[in-house]
Amino acid sequence: MKVVQDIQNYSSVTKSILTIGTFDGVHVGHQKIIKALVKEARNKKLLANVLTFFPHPRMVLQKDAQIKLIDTLPEKETFLRELGVDTLIIHPFSKEFSRLSALEFTRDILVNQLKIAELFIGYDHRFGKNREATVADLTSFGKTYDFKVNIIPAQDVSAITVSSTKIRTAILDGDFIKVVDFLGRFFQLSGTVTKGQSLGRTINFPTANLLIDSQHKIIPPKGVYLVSIFYHQNQYYGMMNIGTRPTLNGDKQTIEVHIFEFDKNIYYSTLTINFIEKIRDEQKFESFDALKKQLIKDKEICKRNLSLKGWN
Repeated sequence: MKVVQDIQNYSSVTKSILTIGTFDGVHVGHQKIIKALVKEARNKKLLANVLTFFPHPRMVLQKDAQIKLIDTLPEKETFLRELGVDTLIIHPFSKEFSRLSALEFTRDILVNQLKIAELFIGYDHRFGKNREATVADLTSFGKTYDFKVNIIPAQDVSAITVSSTKIRTAILDGDFIKVVDFLGRFFQLSGTVTKGQSLGRTINFPTANLLIDSQHKIIPPKGVYLVSIFYHQNQYYGMMNIGTRPTLNGDKQTIEVHIFEFDKNIYYSTLTINFIEKIRDEQKFESFDALKKQLIKDKEICKRNLSLKGWN
């Protein structure tokens, strides 16, 4: 997959089949659109292209939104590459760009610059200045500028329409069963292992402290989680704690993972964490010993749940 920064840097003699969106999470609804697009592009020997934006439009247009994203740009690139996309065009979203009318966007960007033959779009897509235009307007433009518009209906899971907003809510609720259903995979968090106080090692629960790679990444709520860990392309299981470590009178949030049956020096390495399920909320214990006893129980619960899933 080719990655192009900025629409103006895109150039191809081959016409494309395109879809447009922020695609935060590349969830099952997004996947439905992209799989249909890739299949059509392969059949017609055209390019399967995706146009996305960064920063997220809400970061630019709603300064107080404080939106956190389900995936980072590198994660999004990986997911789209796996779906068979030929070109990912990442355009820097700005207030100036947002002022393009629907006509200008269609004529100047889609037709003249990106040379689309077809467009695959979600049923609720809106575009142009102030989100003025709908899929009906897009279909009308298609007739004028000779491109086909394919409208993809909503993707439902258990009669609930999937959306990035609902996935963010589920992550913040710690509901990773729903997150997996909506994403079609586990929610990921990647970070660099940094030096901590090594207190976990004194009670036989050594942890890797993670510095998250992106300030825009959504972080699950405080608590203990059953997770899988990818390190140098090998998978391990473990439990992650997110919180301020109240038993130790901590005041800064830390993200640390205890990897089962693992004893390697991994400082400054990158770990990718998959969230399987939440075990419990963060708690303050009366003593360090009480914390150790709870961690032993947490580990037993995690291992039992892994055994029930047939994963250990």
